[in-house]
Amino acid sequence: MGKPTGFLEYQRQGNPGQSPLERIKHYNEFHPRLSREDRRRQGARCMECGVPFCQSGAVLSGMVSGCPLHNLVPEWNDLIYTGNFGHAAERLLKTNNFPEFTGRVCPALCEAACTCGLHGDPVTIKENELGIIEDAWESGLIQPRPPRNRTGKRVAVVGSGPSGLACADQLNRRGHSVTVFEREDRPGGLLMYGIPNMKLEKTIVQRRLDLMAAQGVAFRTGVDIGRDVAAEELLQGYDAVVLCCGAAQPRDLAVPGREAQGVWFAVDFLKETTRSLLNSGLADGAYPSAKGKHVVIVGGGDTGNDCVGTCIRHGCKSVVQLEMMPKAPDSRAANNPWPEWPRVCKVDYGQEESIALFGRDPRIYQTTVTEMLADDAGALRAVRTVQLDKSLKPVPGTEQELECQLLLIAAGFLGAQSYVPEAFGVTLTERNRVQTPEGGYATNIPKVFTAGDMHRGQSLVVWGIQEGRAAAREVDQFLMGYTN
Repeated sequence: MGKPTGFLEYQRQGNPGQSPLERIKHYNEFHPRLSREDRRRQGARCMECGVPFCQSGAVLSGMVSGCPLHNLVPEWNDLIYTGNFGHAAERLLKTNNFPEFTGRVCPALCEAACTCGLHGDPVTIKENELGIIEDAWESGLIQPRPPRNRTGKRVAVVGSGPSGLACADQLNRRGHSVTVFEREDRPGGLLMYGIPNMKLEKTIVQRRLDLMAAQGVAFRTGVDIGRDVAAEELLQGYDAVVLCCGAAQPRDLAVPGREAQGVWFAVDFLKETTRSLLNSGLADGAYPSAKGKHVVIVGGGDTGNDCVGTCIRHGCKSVVQLEMMPKAPDSRAANNPWPEWPRVCKVDYGQEESIALFGRDPRIYQTTVTEMLADDAGALRAVRTVQLDKSLKPVPGTEQELECQLLLIAAGFLGAQSYVPEAFGVTLTERNRVQTPEGGYATNIPKVFTAGDMHRGQSLVVWGIQEGRAAAREVDQFLMGYTN
């Protein structure tokens, strides 16, 4: 423990953020990193706990507390304090293939379990992680390291989101020849098209993809397995196939007027905005624009918040975010003690920007859409809403009409799209997830495995990485008879 009194001497200092009214003028990341010296002080705040809850990944009251990857958090916090950033990067990369992603978009399960957070502010674990890996990139420590020997085994990974990339990275390091198939025009899956550029700039994703390609991973884009290429072709041409296609089936709103023009699933709205941004800086207009429109977003989660921030950058006239559930408390309730995940209300970047621009939080709680109203040309003009009681039943007399020309549905996902599982003949659960034995990743079809959201349901990037690593271990065991 480099600084036994660090948690007493230093206050938590997060990365500074650009003001909301400034950052809405662009689509770039807006949190510049601390200096090395300031980062060392933040590393010094770590208490080097004998039982580090931050890296436990334990399930408490149905929620995960601590890092699912079991990152060696106290070790690299101590190495930050002592100035050994290179060694810290080595320790970090032992457990996490892509710290530059989790260091930007993870909700920081580790920090919620930090002992410093019991009676004060937790250590800036997530930002320390990001500081370590970006320092490693900038210092030239991250270089292509292809495997010295190849096993002669060929693996096809279908899907290039966090789980597919983690699985491919692990199997390639082992010496297997890995080809990643992606139906979109760019690899990266959720990382490329599901997360807005201001949270994760795509140059960061491409940097990692380029490194993986230099290490021997092959990427084939614009290939939709099960449609463009038959499943049988992969089964015959590869020694193992890993399905990492995500939980891409969005939950719809089955209400009158659903056919109105101007209704989009949030995932498609965000994807087309990012694609246009990358292709032309939005100059091609090949995306559903919110400019000058009253926008209603159905869904109060992270995706809904991303839609708020994106619509504001488009230049929307107003934005409302509807949430069916009641507002969470502003601080931990007595029945939600540390180190459980705190069930509290947070104000994310999109909501901050709405408050700064429009003077109010965009969220309206315990409310849902009951009807979509179109004009004579079939274009959406308004939505009817109703308030809900605690049992989510409509409250009579609370109906309201909101002007709306763009409605974004961010109500979650219903599991995997069925055509890929059907093409391979793998069994799905009642929740539309690919079925495997408990704790395993092998499907009912020989040499076909699965990982990520397709396997566990809609989840976090950190869980996708964990699933990809665990599936790779099982695939390696299958191919070689043992695994290291």
